[in-house]
Amino acid sequence: MKIAGEFEIDAPRAEVWEKVRDPQVMVQCIPGCEGIEQIDATTYRSQVSVKVGPIKATFNLKVEVVSEEAPHTVLSRTSGEEGTRASVVSSENVLRLAETPEGGTLVSYEADVSMTGRLGKFGLGIFRKKADQLAGVFVENFRAKLGVSA
Repeated sequence: MKIAGEFEIDAPRAEVWEKVRDPQVMVQCIPGCEGIEQIDATTYRSQVSVKVGPIKATFNLKVEVVSEEAPHTVLSRTSGEEGTRASVVSSENVLRLAETPEGGTLVSYEADVSMTGRLGKFGLGIFRKKADQLAGVFVENFRAKLGVSA
């Protein structure tokens, strides 16, 4: 399943880049993220809880930054499973930052997500709706961390 979107933020690209690359900022912005641990310079481990329909799941995730071109592109890979291995998720992710004419930043993201197990049985429409909802919460949280409004 492909998930993509974009949003503008009224902050310079260098500042947005700094916040995007700070795991302690990201843990506070990602809905359901219960913690993050830096394993090495490019690898992180986190726990994220999500509720889809009647099912609540907590995933143990590994996020690896595959490459980055400061201050505009991050390629990453995410993989993980529920503690019971009931659901397994993996994704290839791209995050891009572009300057806007007004001096702000356009943030665009794409993820190619694969899910199997009990959550994989839900339809694409339900996942897309949930992904859009979580993205909206992230944007609100991220803007608040930067001290800017919509």
